[in-house]
Amino acid sequence: MATIRFKALEALMSRQPLHVDAPAKKTSEYFAENVFDQHKMKVYLSKEAYDTVIDAINNGTRIPRRIADQVSSGMKAWAVDKGVTHYTHWFHPLTGSTAEKHDAFFEPSVSDGLIESFDGDQLVQQEPDASSFPSGGLRNTFEARGYTAWDPSSPAFIFEKTLCIPTIFVAYTGEALDYKTPLLKALSIINNAAVEVCQYFDKNVTKVNATLGWEQEYYLIDTALFMARPDIMLTGRTLMGHASAKDQQLEDHYFGTIPTRINAFMRDFEIEAYKLGIPIKTRHNEVAPNQFECAPMYEEANLAVDHNMLLMDLMKKVAKRHNYTVLFHEKPFKGLNGSGKHNNWSLLTNTGVNLLSPGKNPKSNMQFLVFMVNTIKAVYENADLLRGSIVSAGNELRLGEGEAPPAIMSVFIGEYLTNVLDELENRVSEKKMTPDEKTEIKLDIGRIPELLIDNTDRNRTSPFAFTGNRFEFRAAGSNLNPAAPVTFLSLAVADQLLDFKREVDVRIDKGVKKDEAIFQVIKEYIIASKLVRFEGNGYSEEWAKEAKKRGLTNITDTIEALQGMKDGKAQKICTKYNIFTEREMEARFEIKIANYTKKLQIESRVLGDLATNHIIPIVYSYQNKLIENVTGLKQILSDAEFKKVAASQLDTIKELSQRITTIKTKVTEMIEARKKANNIESTLQKARTYSDEVKPFFSEIRYEIDKLELIVDNELWPLPKYRELLFNK
Repeated sequence: MATIRFKALEALMSRQPLHVDAPAKKTSEYFAENVFDQHKMKVYLSKEAYDTVIDAINNGTRIPRRIADQVSSGMKAWAVDKGVTHYTHWFHPLTGSTAEKHDAFFEPSVSDGLIESFDGDQLVQQEPDASSFPSGGLRNTFEARGYTAWDPSSPAFIFEKTLCIPTIFVAYTGEALDYKTPLLKALSIINNAAVEVCQYFDKNVTKVNATLGWEQEYYLIDTALFMARPDIMLTGRTLMGHASAKDQQLEDHYFGTIPTRINAFMRDFEIEAYKLGIPIKTRHNEVAPNQFECAPMYEEANLAVDHNMLLMDLMKKVAKRHNYTVLFHEKPFKGLNGSGKHNNWSLLTNTGVNLLSPGKNPKSNMQFLVFMVNTIKAVYENADLLRGSIVSAGNELRLGEGEAPPAIMSVFIGEYLTNVLDELENRVSEKKMTPDEKTEIKLDIGRIPELLIDNTDRNRTSPFAFTGNRFEFRAAGSNLNPAAPVTFLSLAVADQLLDFKREVDVRIDKGVKKDEAIFQVIKEYIIASKLVRFEGNGYSEEWAKEAKKRGLTNITDTIEALQGMKDGKAQKICTKYNIFTEREMEARFEIKIANYTKKLQIESRVLGDLATNHIIPIVYSYQNKLIENVTGLKQILSDAEFKKVAASQLDTIKELSQRITTIKTKVTEMIEARKKANNIESTLQKARTYSDEVKPFFSEIRYEIDKLELIVDNELWPLPKYRELLFNK
């Protein structure tokens, strides 16, 4: 018997749902109780300190050192009152996860012994070791110095009795070593650009925030089964495993009743999320068995990114209480629905107007059309940049697989808005419009319904879809830090808005009326970006052919897609606004390429080990049983009877031998290809060799192993099977 597998199954069968007692109060009474938000600041800070911090949050002003001392004192007092003993600067290094180094509040004092200490210097800036984080050549191993700097716009929070202070992370030279630094820069640029355009319509608009609502998909498997699958444990996905006879084909899991044990886990992490101020709103079963989704209410983009990264960490910790392991890999199971992280992006003014939501009159709807059309054109002009922001080794397995959008960056806006843009394209003239033409157009614009969501169907096959009052960037993978797509999307739209403002102002300076100048530029943009709009089935082969005719790129290879981020226009727009220097862009590319290579390297090693040390020995054991049985039959049967009875067993023995031989040969060849790749110094060439010469062995070896799984005695098979992994509720 395959002891580890069956012990895992026995442990699974004994599981009972962990009962979760909801707090004895309403959610609103404990929401954000572990967050140093504005309410707590009012209690623990002086009015001067409170007003200074709020001004920094709203207007980006600097906080003087003496005020920082007051803030740190108040923050420490609040944390200590809640039993906290340590603090950390919490940041997003280029590993793709979060990082923290805990320091105690206590420091030695000659006169008083141990005292509680946390001053403005410790709040504002820390110096963690930067040498071991990915830097893409920005730092040498012997150059350890790096700095974390406080981000006041994202409130401090308490996580597992530690005060966590959100920060940026930069090198000694000032170069960004994290995701937050470029995100904050991009959000500042989109704010300035959007405010300038809003001034055409409303002089009261002085600030525009990019907002984000992410939808987090994930799988859950029992921890005992997880521990019995080295491939999932080390790579996040199954490198082998035959499809279950039943998986998602009946479509009965999607939005189905949430199993009791799963529901207990969800309720538990939601309670903890609420305490951290994460406004989780939705939970449901996803398409595949044991796949689920959660989603919060919309928030300012920087805070939403922090909340997503915090929630992923929280979910992993809470899952352990329930004997579950959360899988955030984009494609944990071959042939099943992959997991994405849909980024719902919009723009919100200080006057409370969603700039991507239709209004009640021609003026507000014209503003809506301006921002919608500029966003469409930004996607058209910056497709390579946006694609590069979401590609990875995991997402490469998901995109374009008939369950996720293709790598073609297209925009879906729905039939109603398509008709509106077509009308504007056909009727707005480059010449001066007559009063009747202006009135007629304004009347039509005024008819755009406020609740456009009821007039616009959704298209799950589109990577970038308008869904009523925001654009949904669906191509992002579940394990991705959402800062990456939000940074580049915000930057692309900001650049487009600034171009729009310049072109409108040029016409106004030449004597064209403001409304007419806006109409003229909008028409040009509608025509210029029309090729990126697509309303059909993005999964179809016909669309791939049509996209090629339109000149839209369809880059499915991760390495090529990443190269598109640093070449030509993509690099120009990033350096133009000082989001990155050319050196930083090159470093990011090096990091992503190296990470891609390392993941393939790990998967190759794990696959070779499992094939050689787990699968082949078990197949030999089963084959020996068959040989013993055939030998016994030979002794008791006549030759005629033996040929008749033992024929199928002999065929099976031969098939086992053939498949074992193939596996051994392929593993040996894969190892040699890996050795060859490892000797290559160029990061790019090494990645290309891994992709072209090592990765193809994965599917070839897996094919043979999956066939063996159907032949070998079920009790001997060493690894939990798909049916066991997926139906362990």
